[in-house]
Amino acid sequence: MSLFQLTTRRLVSQAFCGLKTAASKKQKVCSEMARPSSNMADFREVFAKAKHIVIITGAGVSAESGVPTFRGAGGFWRKWQAQELATPEAFARNPSRVWEFYHYRREVMLSKHPNPAHIAIAECERRLSKQGRSVVVITQNIDELHRKAGTKHLLEIHGSLFKTRCTNCGNVAANYKSPICPALAGKGAPDPETEEAVIPVEDLPQCEEDGCNGLLRPHVVWFGEALDPDVLTEVEKELDICDLCLVVGTSSVVYPAAMFAPQVSARGVPVAEFNMEATPATNRFRFHFPGPCGTTLPPALARHQTEIIS
Repeated sequence: MSLFQLTTRRLVSQAFCGLKTAASKKQKVCSEMARPSSNMADFREVFAKAKHIVIITGAGVSAESGVPTFRGAGGFWRKWQAQELATPEAFARNPSRVWEFYHYRREVMLSKHPNPAHIAIAECERRLSKQGRSVVVITQNIDELHRKAGTKHLLEIHGSLFKTRCTNCGNVAANYKSPICPALAGKGAPDPETEEAVIPVEDLPQCEEDGCNGLLRPHVVWFGEALDPDVLTEVEKELDICDLCLVVGTSSVVYPAAMFAPQVSARGVPVAEFNMEATPATNRFRFHFPGPCGTTLPPALARHQTEIIS
């Protein structure tokens, strides 16, 4: 088992558990390393030679499509922050409130569209696949905008807003209904003055498997829950074989995803960070491109002059 696998297994229970920054000792080491380059021409030369590219994406990519992040100042739904609602305990106490929150998020996403960063990634994957090269996207986002953009090789490590899981039989199913159930129609408004719906459990989304009728929950990784081990195994495989890694729109503070790129960098693989600002991991990477991902990423992933298109 690789060092990456051992470390990931130790941290998996912290998945999506909030903001855990790198240790001060690690930050001291980072500060002593060479500053990353912002030379696009140099990055493009590395990109032209890469055969297996991993792209790790976070909330910053979706934010450029107008997707609420529920983080930082103003990151509230009504009077609650996401970490107060996105937990197994919150769902057990008040499934109606939690479903109102997720119903709101689902309805918002139906009106959102991929931005130039999503589209550049999907187009790059299509183009390189014709050259015998591969691109895989590992995303922390649950909004499916990568899927909408056309990305095929996609690992959604935190699940999807548009999948449900039965709390009784465990069945996982895609669900794009709007509303997801009649009782949630018109519910979920984020205004703090909104009256809570208090929907009976029997009227919340129910499993449609024969004879089950169990209460459904969103198929997402909540705070305090572990990542799906099968998905994590796929992530480990891709990170072990990649020869170029991009980190796009992520703060690099939510574990275990925050350690993916640094461990790739530690084995000598070039890592390029595309983010609005520097992160705790920036100085561990070869490249850093500040600014909106929708502006910086498309030229980075555009066809290189050495590419042969059949």
